[in-house]
Amino acid sequence: MSAVYKDDQEDWMTVCLKYLLFVFNFLFWMGGAAVLGVGVWTLVEKSDYLSLLASSTFAVSAYILILAGGLVVVTGFLGCCAVIREQRSCLSMYFFCLLLIFLIELVAGVLAYVYYQRLSEELKQHLNQTMTENYAQPGKDAITFAVDRLQQDFKCCASNNSHDWLQSVYILSEQAEGRMVPDSCCKTITPYCGRRDHPSNIYKVEGGCITKLEQFLADHLLIIGAVGIGVACLQICGMVFTCCLYRRIKMDPY
Repeated sequence: MSAVYKDDQEDWMTVCLKYLLFVFNFLFWMGGAAVLGVGVWTLVEKSDYLSLLASSTFAVSAYILILAGGLVVVTGFLGCCAVIREQRSCLSMYFFCLLLIFLIELVAGVLAYVYYQRLSEELKQHLNQTMTENYAQPGKDAITFAVDRLQQDFKCCASNNSHDWLQSVYILSEQAEGRMVPDSCCKTITPYCGRRDHPSNIYKVEGGCITKLEQFLADHLLIIGAVGIGVACLQICGMVFTCCLYRRIKMDPY
């Protein structure tokens, strides 16, 4: 009688573990969608600004999240198959896929955190130089477009303040045609509006672009890090459930 009760108890625990894994898979898919969405959002929404950064760490973190999100979708199906078939081989593969994605997301989260610590110093060292030396220069169309969009989106002018443009290659050249700042510094863009640098005409007192871009990137990095590490922690629960179910399932005949 006790043996039958023990078998029933073990069957009940196995069923509970299977349902827990199904619930986890649903949450896993949701988390994967969030990871994929954040990665795509990071690259698409403000991808033009990436050309202004000295390093590619920011973009790499986003690409890693996109890769992890794609793997989550595939792994979620594998997890359902493993639970339904109750085969140790499938559960083993599922566990190692979870472990791989866990490590990938952890790397993305750590990269985002490390870059977050270096972000301010990198922008101070490179942003002004990138803007003043490359704006409107041959072969630098991507940077020119990024600077114009940056100044219009964030309502700012130059890296620190509008005076930075006075030392730029573009303003010192004949190409500027008497402009003191690029036209994208103007509050209302019209042809040659950059010739007049009065605060009523350009973003002169609103602050430089460096502080606004830094805040924007910092916010994105915090989201990347939080999503990556958050979903990675969720996967620890999945790995624990998988190990428990693996131990309760008898050896399959393959």
